[in-house]
Amino acid sequence: MSIPTRPARRPDNPRFSSGPCTKRPGWSLHALDGALLGRSHRARPGKAKLRQAIDLTRAVLEVPDTHRIAIVPASDTGAVEMAMWNLLGARGVDMLAWESFGAGWVTDALKQLKLADCRVIEAPYGELPDLSQADARDRDVVFTWNGTTSGVRVPDADWIAADRAGLTICDATSAAFAQRLDWAKLDVVTYSWQKVLGGEAAHGMLILSPRAVERLETFVPDRPLPKIFRLTKGGKLIEGVFVGETINTPSMLCVEDYLDALQWATSLGGLDALIARADANLAVLADWVGRTPWIGFLARDPATRSNTSVCLSITDPQVAALAPDARAAFAKAIAARLDAEGVAFDIGSYRDAPPGLRIWAGATVEKSDLEALTPWLDWAFAAEIADLASAA
Repeated sequence: MSIPTRPARRPDNPRFSSGPCTKRPGWSLHALDGALLGRSHRARPGKAKLRQAIDLTRAVLEVPDTHRIAIVPASDTGAVEMAMWNLLGARGVDMLAWESFGAGWVTDALKQLKLADCRVIEAPYGELPDLSQADARDRDVVFTWNGTTSGVRVPDADWIAADRAGLTICDATSAAFAQRLDWAKLDVVTYSWQKVLGGEAAHGMLILSPRAVERLETFVPDRPLPKIFRLTKGGKLIEGVFVGETINTPSMLCVEDYLDALQWATSLGGLDALIARADANLAVLADWVGRTPWIGFLARDPATRSNTSVCLSITDPQVAALAPDARAAFAKAIAARLDAEGVAFDIGSYRDAPPGLRIWAGATVEKSDLEALTPWLDWAFAAEIADLASAA
């Protein structure tokens, strides 16, 4: 069987990685011309840049004035760990996991923090756990809003009690700026710059409700806290952290890039415009999946499908009949073929996820690029099927 003809049209931007994600349309190094380089982040201009990043974050994400926002080290991972190490242990906790990052937080809770009263509520890739099993009233709850490696998100926060006694800690790194977060139901929200806004990596954001602040000021964990995790001193919140006085030295080059991304988001119309872009991108892929017999969504329920990290399974019977290692190799071969063509970079499924494809559809991706990509996906699949037949 011969390899089909290559499509004539190529995506203008082949960067479909799920993190770091592609830069905003039109980005160039000149976007960083205003970076405060060679100056202290604690000098007045440095503090002003960091405070601007916090203020723009609040405006674009529509964070209530009651919530505090901090720039913290070590990306989203650092922000989640900071929340868990500072806040967990005051009461029982329910850990929700349906993909690799949620499973990682479970490991930390059980093996590192060694929490005595810790329940794990899990679901396999492609599904959500039964959210009604979580006691989001009397216990703390830790969960991801959008499972980056499974393409499964929570549809809403209706399962969280408004009059809860526990805290909700939400890893929202691939949801923030593309999905509307229910701030009344979330006590801790974390994310990183390199996801939906395509900023540079290494910095995380930590957003705290008044209830989370109260926990910080009244609960003393029975564990040592590294310096970069400490948010209180003498039983009081270190307020400076939430106005741009970062715990450790940030990259002012990365800060400038984040500011550029936030200003781009503002110019589009803010959060509604960002969500609309991601939804339109998901619609392109959903239309293609709907008319393509060899591919399907890993997320079985349309209500839980991510509009950012779109995870796909190869459903073709010939591929499904292969041994597990061969199925994984087939999916990797499709991604490698498109990478070699310069058409799509980094679209293989996450290493711990079921074999398949993962295509980022967040707000910095152009709809036209996804429209140009889908014929190439069909081409690459047909080419691999031809190779499979030749080898038989």
